[in-house]
Amino acid sequence: MDTTWKLSWQRARNHEGVTRGARALVALAAVLAYGWWADWQAELMPVLLGVIASALTETDDSWRGRLRAQCLALACFGLMAGAVWAAVSWPWVLMGVMALLAFGITMLGALSERYRAIAFGSLILFIYAGLAAHSSRAGAGDAIPRMLAGAAWYGVVSVLWHAVLPRAPVRYRLAKLYAMLGEYLRLKALLLEPVRDVDLERRRMALALHNGRVVDALNATKESLISRMGRGTPPLWLQTAMHQYLAAQDVHERVSSSHEHYDLLAQSFFHSDVLYRCQRVLTLLGEQALKLSVAIEAQTVPQHWGVTARAIEDMQAAVAHLASQPQSVGAASLPAQSRALRSLQALADNLTALAGVFAGALALPAHTAEAAVDYALFDREPRSLRDAWARLRSHWQLQSPWLRHSLRLSLSLMVGFALMQATADPHGYWILLTIVFVSQPQYAATQTRLMERAKGTAMGLALGWAVIQLFPGELVQAALLVLGGAVFFGARHTRYTLATAAVTTLLLLSFHQMGAASGVISARLLDTVVGCVIAAVASWLVLPSWQSRHWPRLAAQVLQTQALYLREILAQYQGGKCDHLAYRLARRNAHNADAALSNSYSAMLKEPLHVRGNAEVVGNFLCLSHTQLNYLSALGAQRGGAAAQPMDEATRELAQSLLASLQQLALELERAQQSGRVRKTHSAPAVAQVLREWGTVPAAPSAHSLMAAQLQLVGKVFPQLQAQARQLVTTE
Repeated sequence: MDTTWKLSWQRARNHEGVTRGARALVALAAVLAYGWWADWQAELMPVLLGVIASALTETDDSWRGRLRAQCLALACFGLMAGAVWAAVSWPWVLMGVMALLAFGITMLGALSERYRAIAFGSLILFIYAGLAAHSSRAGAGDAIPRMLAGAAWYGVVSVLWHAVLPRAPVRYRLAKLYAMLGEYLRLKALLLEPVRDVDLERRRMALALHNGRVVDALNATKESLISRMGRGTPPLWLQTAMHQYLAAQDVHERVSSSHEHYDLLAQSFFHSDVLYRCQRVLTLLGEQALKLSVAIEAQTVPQHWGVTARAIEDMQAAVAHLASQPQSVGAASLPAQSRALRSLQALADNLTALAGVFAGALALPAHTAEAAVDYALFDREPRSLRDAWARLRSHWQLQSPWLRHSLRLSLSLMVGFALMQATADPHGYWILLTIVFVSQPQYAATQTRLMERAKGTAMGLALGWAVIQLFPGELVQAALLVLGGAVFFGARHTRYTLATAAVTTLLLLSFHQMGAASGVISARLLDTVVGCVIAAVASWLVLPSWQSRHWPRLAAQVLQTQALYLREILAQYQGGKCDHLAYRLARRNAHNADAALSNSYSAMLKEPLHVRGNAEVVGNFLCLSHTQLNYLSALGAQRGGAAAQPMDEATRELAQSLLASLQQLALELERAQQSGRVRKTHSAPAVAQVLREWGTVPAAPSAHSLMAAQLQLVGKVFPQLQAQARQLVTTE
């Protein structure tokens, strides 16, 4: 029992939601305790609002990065507070200032997640300041300094927390990453099931969609690591975390590899149990990834019982048996038999190497090899003001989702403000708060958020009323108020309905503490509904950013990044395996583009039917592009050792033809983004011609024939991908 509680405690203290809630608990409790000690409970509300606004700007960062972000946030807060103080006496001037600031600061969020959080918190503080001012400059002059003080206090808590406990966010993101990889392995194992009439396309789509979540977890882990990498030698714990991240990248490349179409494997080995053995190894490796996730978060060593090793031995023995008796492969033609067996051997070797990656994930590499490991990471944050300005200028076009979102949000806030003034609603600023909280760049995300907001508000009002009736004591209510704030920040990113219920309860308790609870419940409910309606209508009618409009551009990015990935892989085959930054960046960009495509498709399925375009073509393109990336990943997984040898002329010709074809089709899709039609190209016939001239891949299971086979698979997928790309654009 003691061990179980210890493991639970270790996992809880590293959980991102728990640490966010704990920071809010400390900050809010200190504010309330000081207020009780100084006997100025009536002045607590502005300070609490400042704490909340500051906490909304927080992102995962080192203490130095958090200090810089906090200083920038306070500067933005000061700008917002000054704007409210200057314009609060003239409501319509205040509305114009709010719209301009909302547009400008939302556009700032296009730079990165850090700036998005600062922009969001600043806009929330602007509305809080207007709420506290009550159309009086004197009221604003009293409330705004307290808000800024509360924001600064939370900044102090946050910076100190990140300085004292820098490891927990990294462990949490690594653990989440390996949990995502475990699920990816499970989904991948389903493709190896050699049964008739299985819906492989549905399973491929599930795998492609989950791959987007894996890539998001990889990116989040990378940002967490890069924010803590200094100029000198990193500490041992950070080197270990970096090693685990690079191992996860290797796992992702290997598990996303495909060495042959699964229909051919199922047909060729239908009368053998070898695919079931491969599937069992994949399933066990998925369980191993989940154990590693728990071990990283709980700071323990995962327990293994040798089951995976024995499963690998059985798999290799089954493959060797088939290789010694080629006539048992099946009734297919001899070239198909040879190709299927070669792919099966490559699959078995890849799974064996994958088990080795998991085995070394928890330990640092040997000192002799440590110098050869490239720990460099590519920082996507703006490097200078010129870089930041260039990024903002790239979004200064009506096709940009961020420009559309900024204009939509500004107009929604103006409508909400006008309605507040027309109805003389004393709590009308809650309409504006609802609009800011639920409005998202994507239509689907906005609809999901506003439903969660409405449900959470209703739950929070009921809970808050019950708490006030059951616990009339002020001290108990103050404690529950602090708890509500902690739950809000702990659940804000994962369970928004619960977070909204918690913050609504906090609001009711705060008003009750100030003796102003009369009419708050009905006003809060009505204003939330009004804000949700305004946001919903705006997401539908005001410059909606439908996903079908972005698909030519996203598809072009997929093809272009896959071409660059292939180029880096070919360089590795020429010069030898090296996981340097250029290779890892090309691989990551290819997977990022694939993830953007799958995330866009997921959002498209939640949009109205009449704006989806040809969703079937979109889904086909996604499956084909992900399959093509799988074949390229297999090339990347095979690099090194015997595979790193010069290519012959035929292989080089096919590789160059594929490169040119991918880049040409990407260019045409980019042009089609403007024209709406894609010009026919001869790139696919060129690839087909090379394949015909090349002939059948040699049957010998050499390293070169494995590489040639993968290039041939890519060459066979590309014409199908090109046909879907043409249909995708011409049907818009």
